[in-house]
Amino acid sequence: MVEPTQYEEHPFAPYVRILGKGKNGTRPFTEQEAFDSFSMILAGQVEPVQLGAYMMLMRVKEETREELVGFVRAVRNAIQIPADAPRVDLDWSSYAGKRRVLPWYLLSTLLLAQNGVRTFMHGASGHTVGRIYTRDVLGALGIAPCTSIDEACERMATENFAYLDLQYLCPRLYEIIELRPLMGLRSPVHTVARSTNPFNAPYVMQGIFHPGYRPVHQEAAMLLGEANVAVIKGEGGEIERNPDSPCLVQRVRNGVLEEEEWPAMFARRHTREDHLDVGRLGRFWRGESEEEYGEAAVIGTAAIALHLMKKAPTPEAATALAREMWQSRNRDRMQVAA
Repeated sequence: MVEPTQYEEHPFAPYVRILGKGKNGTRPFTEQEAFDSFSMILAGQVEPVQLGAYMMLMRVKEETREELVGFVRAVRNAIQIPADAPRVDLDWSSYAGKRRVLPWYLLSTLLLAQNGVRTFMHGASGHTVGRIYTRDVLGALGIAPCTSIDEACERMATENFAYLDLQYLCPRLYEIIELRPLMGLRSPVHTVARSTNPFNAPYVMQGIFHPGYRPVHQEAAMLLGEANVAVIKGEGGEIERNPDSPCLVQRVRNGVLEEEEWPAMFARRHTREDHLDVGRLGRFWRGESEEEYGEAAVIGTAAIALHLMKKAPTPEAATALAREMWQSRNRDRMQVAA
């Protein structure tokens, strides 16, 4: 009698099978399956080949809002935030990097911080060739990026702003993002990382590059119980309003889905830059140079945050408030000193 082959299936194999069972057999994860499978990934309980298959199958399929909710819950469980962490007002993700325009959004966040908005910025660096990233630009401006959650807490308590790279916020998630050059494609972790909001800030700004991801972020945020979130197709994928074009802001506002289009701030488009000289950011902040596009980007981006946070009742009022903040900024503040 010939005995049938016996083997023990890996505990993660069923999740790969759900995603890859063929054209008619595959299906999305439930929220719980997404949570369980991503928890195993973050705990290092999967083989490299399984991780690669999982990520690329998910990339082809594209994540649903329920899957995104499960993934985010798993990541939040993996991040240890101190019990005495300071209250954070605004969560700001920065994962895309810039290629054609300077990162003016950094001045928006520093402007908000100078006006009492405690902002936590998190991101990842270097995963896409030809882009400059927040961590490196901040360093060039004399603002040291944090290297631990504890340091980020201290910085926010004293300066109302901290940037922490994903490498220190969630090392396992950072390792997966760093697979992009190997895979040749982004993976769902870019979407997940943007949505993490580890300090449970009551207001969240998110920037995306592909418009199709906007409602996924918006709807997942609502399912996660986040009452006030703004999602925009930002310049280069960062949270930065392009003042040359209308900006559709899709929001969760007081727990309700809504959207609003902010008009272009200029009648003509500006020429893109051949070289990104980050020193211009500091010179512009100090008033040593003028930047028509940059000023509009800084004010316009800050205005979206101010409107989200209910500090102004209309987009027009929010823009006027942001402009007033910009004109009265502390130009000598050492945060933008290089």
